[in-house]
Amino acid sequence: MDYKKEYELWSTDPFFDEGTRNELISIKDDEKEIEDRFYRNLEFGTAGLRGVLGAGTNRMNVYTVAKASEGLAKFILSCGDEAVSKGVVISYDSRHFSPEFAEITAMVLAANGIPSRLSDELRPVPVLSYSVRYFKAFAGVMITASHNPSKYNGYKVYGEDGGQVPPEAANAVLSNIEAITDIRTVKMMDINEAKAKGLVTSFGPEVDKAYTEMLTKLVVDPAAIAKQADMSIVYTPLHGSGNKPVRRILDAVGFKNIHIVAEQELPDGAFPTVSLPNPENPEALSMAIELAKKTDASLVFGTDPDSDRIGAAAKIIENGEVKYKCFSGNQMGLMLLDYILDAKQQQGNLPDKSFAVTTIVSSKLVKNICDFYGVELQETLTGFKFIGERIKIDDEFGDKHFQFGFEESYGYLSGVDVRDKDAVVAAMLICNMAAASFEKGETLADRLDHLYEKYGYGFEQTISCTLEGKEGIEKIGSCMKELRAELSACKDLSGAGKLLGGATVKAVRDYQESKRYEFTDDGVKVTDITLPKSNVLLYELGGDKGIDWACARPSGTEPKLKIYLGAYNSSKADAEAAMSCIKGQVEGYVKSKLV
Repeated sequence: MDYKKEYELWSTDPFFDEGTRNELISIKDDEKEIEDRFYRNLEFGTAGLRGVLGAGTNRMNVYTVAKASEGLAKFILSCGDEAVSKGVVISYDSRHFSPEFAEITAMVLAANGIPSRLSDELRPVPVLSYSVRYFKAFAGVMITASHNPSKYNGYKVYGEDGGQVPPEAANAVLSNIEAITDIRTVKMMDINEAKAKGLVTSFGPEVDKAYTEMLTKLVVDPAAIAKQADMSIVYTPLHGSGNKPVRRILDAVGFKNIHIVAEQELPDGAFPTVSLPNPENPEALSMAIELAKKTDASLVFGTDPDSDRIGAAAKIIENGEVKYKCFSGNQMGLMLLDYILDAKQQQGNLPDKSFAVTTIVSSKLVKNICDFYGVELQETLTGFKFIGERIKIDDEFGDKHFQFGFEESYGYLSGVDVRDKDAVVAAMLICNMAAASFEKGETLADRLDHLYEKYGYGFEQTISCTLEGKEGIEKIGSCMKELRAELSACKDLSGAGKLLGGATVKAVRDYQESKRYEFTDDGVKVTDITLPKSNVLLYELGGDKGIDWACARPSGTEPKLKIYLGAYNSSKADAEAAMSCIKGQVEGYVKSKLV
């Protein structure tokens, strides 16, 4: 698109509000900034919109949100009268302009004759997902940028099953958005008029009550909670939407000694006490850990702004000193999976045809756990929408029974009434698991050690390379092209010595081409991959257990190239050494292609 022409339109046309025009006029001498704001329309991918707040076609603002909502409205209208009558549920988190963007969404839908239910206060992703199913709505919209920095916001679209819309529906919405050639033609109904006509109504406490009651049925071991009701726990909402629902469920199941980090309790889109509101980073839990030391807490956890991710730490004694061990997303996922399956098996209520779901970039130890309990393991592409899709296909409409799903990026789900990652249910389950461990005289750190002793040691690491702006996107794209060019040069060889700077590569899965290339003494064996296409390269490196791996993947929600690594061994020291070796071979090599 002609970025100069778009800039001129947005900075001079009276259709755009004065604040927008003044913001753009202030950058009139910054050609690079103008280009970055207008060289493209903010991309609507399978996760919806996500971008930096500000004026421009490549930014999150009331106009790009309205345009996306118009595209969603046209999609719903094309699905028929029943879809229209079911309407849309809308919620939002604590980010800057989240309430305003939620209201704009409702106003555009109303102008198209589509009713919506608008949350009466901020509520997290899992409650939005649950609400779509609770109201039997046709779609849902969540205004959030999850764990991104405060300068971001986003717009996630959900289908009537409560899961994020699959690629086919996302592409249909995108087509309708792209058909809008003039953003000034987007229709909006005044919010008060929309409410008066019954096209916008609110929802709130009735859903909170139903959601909490549903979660109480997912308790694994109520006896352990009863015995450890006074267990000291520290929780931080990190200025997000988890505060009320997390405290509500912990109280409902019987935990009575919860300490909240007061400085991080209330919603604040600036996230003033953290550099990044992401519980994946141990630094985000630093204030909670300080409070834990003062309250002698056994467990610490925090949720991100939209409360779909959770990070946790457990008290340990090391050389006579109290410390708190932070768990990775993979470690917590493995512990929760093992805990749930073990408890259900012990209680005699682990049904036949049970299955668990994880992603291609999560820990490979999941298979060992599932095999031990006789549970089917399913792997999906990265993105919880794919896990939600498996629940829909195999549990809701199939004869199998979903038990647990998780991503390495600190997202977990139990139960089938929510179809996205749920930090609220995860908080309850982690506390329940900690209580059960304490009943045995153990900590969660002890539980993890026992898990490794039982299933083998595994170490995983995710390295994120952030490259913002147009130039960053181009570098990430160029890096993936170079890696594929190297693969192409090796396809007719009997080995892959030129891949990843000389690392030992047994096979490569190119999810964009839907092909797996296995390097054998007899040549390259090619097989099909049945998962949807995605811009991902996964390298199988062999190793002691034959499952070491590395992966390169551009993030779908952030300006990042992600490098994933995994190493496994029956010996902890050998697994750590293998990880160090893989990291040394892979990290620098991939990063060199981003310069």
